[in-house]
Amino acid sequence: MSGEGLLVILLIGAIAGWLAGQIVQGTGYGLIGDIVIGVIGAFIASWLFPSLGIHLGVGIVGEIIAATIGAVILLVVMRLVRRGGRW
Repeated sequence: MSGEGLLVILLIGAIAGWLAGQIVQGTGYGLIGDIVIGVIGAFIASWLFPSLGIHLGVGIVGEIIAATIGAVILLVVMRLVRRGGRW
């Protein structure tokens, strides 16, 4: 993996993590936390969406949307686990 590829992954992760934090209110993890949540969200989306037959398109915008949806799923699950199953 080149340095440029890693930079793109981190940028998409940061944007997706920030967007997910805005969608799921009350979850602020800072820049590093947002990047981690966004990257994990991208992995969740890349695993889950093809299994469900969902295709969001190609390019950076499609990747940001998919990673954001994956990050929102991750944040919702984290919130449910933290609060003992209560939203």
